[in-house]
Amino acid sequence: EKQLWNIANALRGNMSADEFRDYILGFIFYKYLSERMDIYADELLKEDGIKFDAIDENTDEGKEYLEAIQEEAIDHLGYFLKPSELFHVLAQKGENGEFILEALSEVLNHIEQSTRGADSADDFNGLFDELDLTSNKLGKTPDARNKLIAKVLEHLDNIDFHLESSEIDILGDAYEYLIGMFASGAGKKAGEFYTPQMVSKLLAKLVTLNNPHIKSVYDPTCGSGSLLLRVAKEANNPDLKFYGQEQNPSTYNLARMNMIMHDVHYTKFDIQNDDTLEVPAHLEQR
Repeated sequence: EKQLWNIANALRGNMSADEFRDYILGFIFYKYLSERMDIYADELLKEDGIKFDAIDENTDEGKEYLEAIQEEAIDHLGYFLKPSELFHVLAQKGENGEFILEALSEVLNHIEQSTRGADSADDFNGLFDELDLTSNKLGKTPDARNKLIAKVLEHLDNIDFHLESSEIDILGDAYEYLIGMFASGAGKKAGEFYTPQMVSKLLAKLVTLNNPHIKSVYDPTCGSGSLLLRVAKEANNPDLKFYGQEQNPSTYNLARMNMIMHDVHYTKFDIQNDDTLEVPAHLEQR
C-alpha cells in the first residue's frame, strides 16, 4: 500500500488528486489483467513445455498458439492480450528509454477490442476512456509525458501482486486502499464514489443478518463498487450476483475495474452507467 501511494505521489505535481486517480488505478488494472493473462496462458501451455511470453508472434506456429489461447482466454477471462502487450514488456521498454505512449494506447484499445462480440463486451467497453495519454497534464511535450508514464509503469512493475497464490486478495485490498486514500484527499466530494469502510461494513452486516445465503445484491448509486464488494465478504455465497448503477462515467469505470480486480467473473456482475432515477436499469430484478 505504501509503495502504491508513493507511485501516486510521483504524479502528484502535475494534476489534482481526482485526475491522477484514474491514471494510477487504470495502470494497476492493466497490470492485473496482464498478469492474469500470463498466468492463465502459461497454465494452458504447460503440456507443450513453453512459456506464453516466449511465443514468437510472427511465425505461423506462434500465431496458431495465440489463436487457440485467445479463444480460451475470451471465454474464461473475458479478454485477451498478446505476449508483446504484457505490462512487463512495455514497462521494460519504458525503462530502456524507448517511447511507449503510442504502444500503450494501442494495447489498452486492444484489450477492449478483444472482447467485441463476446459475452464480456459490456464489462470492458470504454474501461480505459479516462486514460488520456496525450493530456498536457502529464507533461508539456510527448517526451515529458513518456518519461512520467514510464516511471509509473517501472515502479508498478517492481511490485509483486502474488496473483498465483491468491489466498488473500492483496491486489483487491490495495485497490480499495487507494480508492480510500483518494477519497480522503478529495474531502467532501468523495462521498460520490466511496462509502467509508466502517459504514459499508455495518451496512453489509445488516443486509446479510439472518440471511447469509443471499443470491444477489444491488446498489442504485454504486460509486466505485466498494459497498457491493463488502456485502460479498459478509455473505456466504460464492455465486453472489452484483447489480449496480452509477451516473458518473469515470466512477462507473472504477466500479467495473474494482469488480474484475476482486475476481468477480464477468458473468456475475452487471453495472450500468446512467441516472438511476431517470433511467433505472434493473427494474426486473428483485
